[in-house]
Amino acid sequence: MLFHSSVKKELSRTFGASLVVLITVVMTMMLIRVLFLANRGRVNPAEVLLVMGYFVLGHLPTILALCLFIAIVATLSRMYRDSEMVIWFGSGRGLTSLLRPLVSFSWPVCVVIAVLALFVWPWTNEQTQNLRIQFEQRSDLERIAPGTFQESAKGNRVFFIDKDTSIKQVKPQTGVQGQVLGSSNIFISEVTEGKESVTTARSGQFEMRDGKQYLILKDGKRIETNIASGQTKVSSFSSYASLVKSVNINPFEGGPSKTKSSMDLVTTPTPNNLGELAWRLGLAFCAINFIILGIAISSGNGRSSRNGSFLFALLAFAFYYNLINLSQSWIASGNYSFWGLLIVLHGGALAVGALWLTKRHNNWSLRSWLRMRTSKRNSTEVTV
Repeated sequence: MLFHSSVKKELSRTFGASLVVLITVVMTMMLIRVLFLANRGRVNPAEVLLVMGYFVLGHLPTILALCLFIAIVATLSRMYRDSEMVIWFGSGRGLTSLLRPLVSFSWPVCVVIAVLALFVWPWTNEQTQNLRIQFEQRSDLERIAPGTFQESAKGNRVFFIDKDTSIKQVKPQTGVQGQVLGSSNIFISEVTEGKESVTTARSGQFEMRDGKQYLILKDGKRIETNIASGQTKVSSFSSYASLVKSVNINPFEGGPSKTKSSMDLVTTPTPNNLGELAWRLGLAFCAINFIILGIAISSGNGRSSRNGSFLFALLAFAFYYNLINLSQSWIASGNYSFWGLLIVLHGGALAVGALWLTKRHNNWSLRSWLRMRTSKRNSTEVTV
């Protein structure tokens, strides 16, 4: 049908324009956030663009749902303003007849939203957390630069290594691997458990033992001071091992629910996992409900604001999205059941949209109903 094809073309144009604008805004916001994380030392500055790409890809389901809602409301509102809906109604069609072209356009978008929310969202979170953990695990080692004082990631340790051109690789031993830091002076200042220690050594190397990173110092001296009592202990050593950081070989084992696959959430139905699963399914359900809500919300009164329905659609999206986030926390806290809250929230939204659409399709209003009741009453009195 010609009308259906024209509606789909306009929906595609509006959807594409909204998608470009929203992705640009989200990328700008995410860039600021990632730069902040990089400045705080939680993200490798060399991986800023990669982390930002993961962030945008993870939030793409929400962006697509909002773009679909905006496209439907904007297209139908424009048709109202330009009197195209008058021609549609004059041909004997109603609002419910718009469901066919809108569903035909929207179902691929809904499928993409479901796939992104159920499969891509946990993958992007896992990759982002993996980059953070890898950077945190190696940050103390990479921060050490010869000739400069460098603070550790937690701020409780300061390193200094003299510049030396005699750095060389050491042949790894069984279960041990590392690199010589140089034959010049090594300085380490550390504050832990109420004690302040200063360690100096002639050389040292990093070694990996049982999944933990150690700094092995050679031929040095250690001065340890109790901050509370002021007692000082001085000791010399030929070899001293200092734990740099424990390495988690499987960092996501028992990690947050947002990094787990949807299948893991189903097989391990803990409250947190069910809350995360409800959030992912909620994005897919809300995209379906937005088709009906978009038809019901759209209007085009020439004497009212041109952006009235558009602003109302944004408020409706924000309200619905916040309810999805709240449902996640409610299920995670154990206050509500998984299936019960899904049915009440999304089934309720579907019922509200269907009733609203039916009301507008049949042109029901309280004034007309009261007028009809009054006319019936008057006719009854006249008959009597």
